[in-house]
Amino acid sequence: MKKLIQKTFSLLALLIIMSSCNSVRVAADYDKNTNFDSYKTFAFFKTGIDKAEISDLDKRRILRAIESEMLAKGFTKSKDPDLLVSIITKERQEVNVWNNGFGGFGYGWGWSPFWGNNFNTNVSTNSQGSLYIDLIDAKKKELVWQGKGSGYLTSSSKVDKKIERINTFVREIMTAYPPALEE
Repeated sequence: MKKLIQKTFSLLALLIIMSSCNSVRVAADYDKNTNFDSYKTFAFFKTGIDKAEISDLDKRRILRAIESEMLAKGFTKSKDPDLLVSIITKERQEVNVWNNGFGGFGYGWGWSPFWGNNFNTNVSTNSQGSLYIDLIDAKKKELVWQGKGSGYLTSSSKVDKKIERINTFVREIMTAYPPALEE
């Protein structure tokens, strides 16, 4: 019975972690005085993009995903753009420790002189990442919209998995553009 409870608890914890890995939490902020309908063209802001602290391969993947989303929204890439697109990236390591000891009776939870040490400790590490997509008015040189996506990054060495995760981040962030203006 005790083993069944331990396995059920471990399986439940694993399912919660796996389901949370797929989601991207999104937030957006914007300038309420901006007429977003006036923007029709875009280009990438090289100065800002060069500051992003990720590999050049991942930068290109992110930029391709953003370009695809912008084109799908009806924008045109231009050398004289209305909007400049920049990115900011952040990453942090997260360590999770679960100590789910189910002991017998005697000296408290998880330890019993009759059953020995029944602790079952699991340790895992995950990379939590944030991607900011900035849209800057090219003429005014002012930030007019910023979208942020946060979630777990893939630890897979498979390129297709990385590309899929980057596309998910960008797609989820860009669903918040254009902002639904409050009246």
